Amino acid sequence: MAPRRTRATERDRSRRVLSQNFLADPASIERIVRAARPDPDGLLLEVGAGRGQLTRPLAARCRRLVAYEVDPAAGAQLARACADLSTVTCRQADFLAAEPPRTPFEVVGNIPWSLTSAVVRWCLAAPALRAATLLTQLEYARRRSGDYGRWTRLTVLTWPEFSWRFAGRVPRTAFRPVPRVDAGILRVERRAEPLLPAAALPAYRRMVELGFDGAGGSLAASLGRRHAPARLAAALRATRLDPATPVGHVWPEQWLVLFRLLRM
Repeated sequence: MAPRRTRATERDRSRRVLSQNFLADPASIERIVRAARPDPDGLLLEVGAGRGQLTRPLAARCRRLVAYEVDPAAGAQLARACADLSTVTCRQADFLAAEPPRTPFEVVGNIPWSLTSAVVRWCLAAPALRAATLLTQLEYARRRSGDYGRWTRLTVLTWPEFSWRFAGRVPRTAFRPVPRVDAGILRVERRAEPLLPAAALPAYRRMVELGFDGAGGSLAASLGRRHAPARLAAALRATRLDPATPVGHVWPEQWLVLFRLLRM
C-alpha cells in the first residue's frame, strides 16, 4: 500500500512562496549576531525578521533597529515579540521596496533565499550602507566570498569598494522547517577607503566586464581584444598570471594590479 501523502496546508504553501525557514537554534542565532557586530550607536535594518528570532538579540546590541517582515502572519508575531522594545520599529513591508536611509546604517538578516540576489543588489546600491551580514544558502556565501578559490563577477566588480567574507556555516537543522541545504553567513563591508579613486572605478568595471564575458576561455583572450599583446603579456607576467588562467581563478588583488598596469 502506497504511503499516504500529506496535503500541504495554506500556511505551508505560503512559507514555500516566501522562502520562509525560521531560525530555531540559539547557538546559530548568537553566531550570526556575533558576525554582524552591529554598531551600538548606529542604525540597523533587519530584513526577513520573521517572528523575531534574531530581532531581540540584535536589539540588545544597538539603539535603533528597524525590522522588516512582509508576511502578515509572521509580522503580527514579530510585533508581539518586540512590543516591549522601545528601540525596535517593526514594519510589515517589503524590504526591497524601502528607500535606503540617507544616514549610515547596517543590514542583518535571515533573508528569503529566493531573493538573495535582489537583497544583495539593494545593499550594494545603498550609498550609506556600511555593512551587511546575510544568512544565505551555503553555496552562495562561499561563491561570493571566493571560498572555493574561484571568484564571481559581482565580487570582483565591487572589490575596490566592498570586502566579501564567508563568516561561517549554519546547519540546515538550525531552521524550521528544515531546508534541503545548509546556510552560510556572508559578510559584506564597505571599505573605509576605496582601493581605487572614484574616477577610476568606471574604467575598472569595464575591464572586469570585458574579462568575464567569456571570449576565448581565458582572461588573456578576453582582455587581448582591447589591449596590445605585448603590453598585456607584460602585465600578466608582472601579476604572476599564466595567460591560460580561467577568469574565475584570478584573485581580486590581481585584477587591481592588472588594471593599474594596463592604465599606465
